[in-house]
Amino acid sequence: MLDNHRIAPLFFLFAGLFGVAGVGLAAVAAHGGGDASLAASASAMCLAHAPALLGLALAGEKLKTALLAGLLMIIGTALFSGDLVSLRFAGHGLFPYAAPTGGWAMMLGWLAIAIGGFLRRPAR
Repeated sequence: MLDNHRIAPLFFLFAGLFGVAGVGLAAVAAHGGGDASLAASASAMCLAHAPALLGLALAGEKLKTALLAGLLMIIGTALFSGDLVSLRFAGHGLFPYAAPTGGWAMMLGWLAIAIGGFLRRPAR
């Protein structure tokens, strides 16, 4: 199993990338024309999950399910937002059901956090 020192940099990386993408997509939604709702939805998911990943990186020592939750959020946000961005800019999605699959992964990530609150970390 990966320890927090190894996984935290990955969570910090994606938190930063999702933060940048969220702000950029918000600008596209506000000023870019076309279907602004796709960019706005992708922006919202990126900006909601960036701070969650920061929290998971910092709480990894305390939350037994932090690794699982973070990986589900990374995969889910990338699929959901990536599919909407692909629809907006390329005119087609990543693959059939990419956004719903990403949505389920994000929800499972949040459930992993909720369940993790009841699990005890082994004493070191």
